[in-house]
Amino acid sequence: MTEKPLQDERQNKRLVWIYGVTVALYWMSLYFYVPTLPTYTASKTSDLARVGMVLSMYGLWQAIIRLPLGIVSDWIGRRKPFILAGFVLSATAALVMGTSGTINGMLIGRAISGLAAGTWVPLVVVFNRLFKPHETVRATALLTLFGSVGRLFATGSTGWLNNNGGYSLPFFLAAGSAGLAFVLVLTAREEPRPPKAPSLRALAGLFTRRDVMLPTILATVSQYATWAAIFGFLPILAEELGATDYTQSIMVSANVAIVIVGNLMATSLLVRRLGQKRTIHITFIMLAVGVATSALSRSLVWLLVFQLLIGLSQGISAPVLMGMSIQRVDESQRTSAMGLHQSIYAFGMFFGPAISGWLAEEMGIRPMLVATAVVAMLVGVVLTTLLRNPAEEPVQQP
Repeated sequence: MTEKPLQDERQNKRLVWIYGVTVALYWMSLYFYVPTLPTYTASKTSDLARVGMVLSMYGLWQAIIRLPLGIVSDWIGRRKPFILAGFVLSATAALVMGTSGTINGMLIGRAISGLAAGTWVPLVVVFNRLFKPHETVRATALLTLFGSVGRLFATGSTGWLNNNGGYSLPFFLAAGSAGLAFVLVLTAREEPRPPKAPSLRALAGLFTRRDVMLPTILATVSQYATWAAIFGFLPILAEELGATDYTQSIMVSANVAIVIVGNLMATSLLVRRLGQKRTIHITFIMLAVGVATSALSRSLVWLLVFQLLIGLSQGISAPVLMGMSIQRVDESQRTSAMGLHQSIYAFGMFFGPAISGWLAEEMGIRPMLVATAVVAMLVGVVLTTLLRNPAEEPVQQP
């Protein structure tokens, strides 16, 4: 009688490792080239607005695909086919950008990588199914750790790869990582779930809920500033200050590391002691100060220090806002609410590089960053005052 449960437990552990390593490879395929992508793109055009447009495609297309992907995968009861398709898209994106000689090729490749980023939705759901319902937080934390390790390794390697193999090498390794992830997931068996017809009425109702939308809008503003700076124009500013490819690689990987520190702080007693509203209030002040002081930096050392402040802010605020967006949502609607949250904040990843690229072309990178800091501060502080404490209202039934 005990043999079957033991076999199931061993199978589950095997799947946890398969999907854990797969997630690490998946994020490596999306991040191997990220640290020097802005400068690589800028080498193909002198127009900063076009650079910003290329960089913004990643956020735009994942914003478009994430919610429909979650709805369709629930509808047909299968997630593995979408995961495999995402890995194919990730490899294709890397190869298109790595072999492109034009800015238009970079635009297409970055758009495809945005579609590939939508795979994160079914990956999270599949991984969480390997754990008991009360272990959801532990499962998400473990999956985040696997992904963070992959991003750290990828971003930390970019400079060395560029120096030893040229700018194309990180793109080819990214494609190879996606290929390995594809093969690995092929070995994982998926049991189809009963199809679940989408409820558009219930989904539309989430758009009118203050407890869902306020944290989501705040997360979007935070992503806007982060992608305008860290993954947008700070690498170009760093190059103007004398940064090499290796230096830029270290800067981005250090930012990924400090985001992890922020994640750990958010799960500690910090939020319990300060409260959610005060924590978010402080993180937006940190974000604005980090972006503004980065704009004023005249040395690489200070630029590194101040950009870490941006990463710490993002690391703390992202999980808190994500949790707040579903905190008072009924269990039956939480998946839809999370899909909505992720889709909308991805628009911040689109508008950050797109708008800041246009502003940088018109006024310069440093004034653009200062303007970004001011907007983030004003919008963040005002909207944070409208947030409600968890005890102020009960869970709402659909």
